[in-house]
Amino acid sequence: MKTLTKTYLENLIEKSEYIRHENSTLTICVLTLKSGFVVTGESACISPENFDAQIGREIAYNNAFEKLWQLEGYRQKALGQP
Repeated sequence: MKTLTKTYLENLIEKSEYIRHENSTLTICVLTLKSGFVVTGESACISPENFDAQIGREIAYNNAFEKLWQLEGYRQKALGQP
């Protein structure tokens, strides 16, 4: 594989779950990969008045997905796959 693609990485994901920490603006996204490995991403906003659950989920997912991209890039490089 010469390059990682969004589609390739999306196909690694078995499921995504979201947790909102009680009485806070913290949202955690848990990506469970088909391999069983788990990648997390978080989001939070300063003011509870500005909290939007959908935006929180999107940001947390994007942060988890970025971690997955970095981890998979490292894995591919470490395995010597160009």
